[in-house]
Amino acid sequence: MTTTMISRPFKQVDVFTSTPYFGNPLAVVLDGSGIDDAAMQRFAAWTNLSETTFVLPPTEPTADYRVRIFTPGGELPFAGHPTLGSCHAWLQAGGKPKAAGHIVQQSAVGLVPIRREGERLAFAAPPVKRIAPSPTLLAKVAAALGLKAQQIVTAQLLDNGPAWLGLLLADADTVLTLKPDHRALRELGQKVGVAGLPSSAASPVLIARSNREARAFARTEEAPADIEVRAFAAPVGIEEDPVTGSFNASLAQWLIADGHLPESYVAAQGQTLGRAGRVHIQRDADGQVWVGGDSVTCVDGSVML
Repeated sequence: MTTTMISRPFKQVDVFTSTPYFGNPLAVVLDGSGIDDAAMQRFAAWTNLSETTFVLPPTEPTADYRVRIFTPGGELPFAGHPTLGSCHAWLQAGGKPKAAGHIVQQSAVGLVPIRREGERLAFAAPPVKRIAPSPTLLAKVAAALGLKAQQIVTAQLLDNGPAWLGLLLADADTVLTLKPDHRALRELGQKVGVAGLPSSAASPVLIARSNREARAFARTEEAPADIEVRAFAAPVGIEEDPVTGSFNASLAQWLIADGHLPESYVAAQGQTLGRAGRVHIQRDADGQVWVGGDSVTCVDGSVML
């Protein structure tokens, strides 16, 4: 149990971007030892970020460290940007993996391998369970998003720890112009991720041209993208997540397996929120999907907990 607050090393990291303040922020407490669950949850609510993590000594012999992941409303068994951001912070703080170039993170979902690709980190996507959604659920979600049935190419319920209803839409422009009814999505209790391919091969970089903030992304150095992604999570208190590793992981496993995307591609996410997130996807020769992204530390110091 937490009895007395002490100074603990802390970083705030921007994930899925090489440009500070254009990705998805993450709070990382690098020494979570002795902090009770209530204090962790209270701090995660106070940071008001989509996720806050606490790094702990591993309890599995092959793991390099253990992480607990909290949203403002509860603990998650796994999440993508906290995985990459926590690993980035741990390495930057002097963490030494047992195997060079290969890190093993222990989380509630199990052991998650992470590999280094130069300065970029990539995690092995956990196995995904997927089933077709019921027509009733799909119709209600479509109505909440303002979509017509013919605009949805295909849909799947995806679960790799976090559960998402994934929708593939007919084009990227539709993804970028969605104006969801977040109250309706919250009442449905369903997190929803949407993705759209460019309308022609001549338009590989997906930009919301009607959005002044989105036009500014042409000046960033982020990689061109092959698909546009948005993620709506009103049921857990986040109307729209800037860049979502867990959803992109399950989305990749689904869309590559079903032939909608190649084995290597780049997803863009966050344009409508003034971000320029890039998620680098690759399926290796063994069929393992790797989800990669850059990270940059924006705040480095200590926190009283």
